[in-house]
Parts: sequence; C-alpha cells; structure tokens
Amino acid sequence: MISLSILLAAAGISKAAATIGAGIAVVGAAFGIGRIGSSALDAMARQPEKMSGLQSAMVLAAALIEGATFFALVICIIALFV
Repeated sequence: MISLSILLAAAGISKAAATIGAGIAVVGAAFGIGRIGSSALDAMARQPEKMSGLQSAMVLAAALIEGATFFALVICIIALFV
C-alpha cells in the first residue's frame, strides 16, 4: 500500500515537472526571440545598408530557437504521458 502511494506521488510530481518544464521552455524561447528582434532592429537602425543580411541572420537564429523549443516541448509532452 505504501509503494502505491509513492508511485502515485511520483506520477503527480512528474506531471507537474513536465508542465513547468514546458512553460520554462516557451518563456525562454519568447525571451530569446525578443532579444534577437531587439538587437536586429538596433543594428538595422545603425547600419541600414546591411538590413538584408541582418534580416536573414535574425530569421535563422529565430528558427534555431524555435526548433530547440519544439524539441523541449516534445520531451515534456512525452514525460507527461509516459
């Protein structure tokens, strides 16, 4: 009986940890993409002639952050249901 209550408590903790982990991943990605956009706009304001190169670098960096966030969310969802 004690082992059953320990397993149920561990399952509850893992669901909470997966939910918190997903939230942290999304907030971190939003913060990172916001910083990328802010820095890119500052750089474009200083050097407008380099705008096309900065835009492509910004999009590439944002895509990499989104990809890492997607993998983090998949891992959290797997932890939530397994």
